[in-house]
Amino acid sequence: MAWIFLIFAGFSEVVMVTFMKLSEGYKKLAPSIMSFAAGALSFYLLSLSLLDIPVSTGYGIWTGIGSAGAVIIGMIFFKETKDLKRLFFITCIIGSIIGLKIVS
Repeated sequence: MAWIFLIFAGFSEVVMVTFMKLSEGYKKLAPSIMSFAAGALSFYLLSLSLLDIPVSTGYGIWTGIGSAGAVIIGMIFFKETKDLKRLFFITCIIGSIIGLKIVS
């Protein structure tokens, strides 16, 4: 169950940062509220996952999901560049996440 909490914590982090972008510096109320709510959910789920998963593994995977997810969302919805260098390094992040799961 801890791994499920960790995966959802990572996805919640992606939701948080997406609404943070949409809040335009926390000037728009609805996206700001969604950003805070998703952030709180992300931290809560991360804390539950860390009851069973080592902190080094859990935090690394959580930030990896958040980082890779934010870059992917940026490329899809916010018209950020999709050059080969970015795709290569996203692949490296995803590979690192898989590697952390394998060795833990």
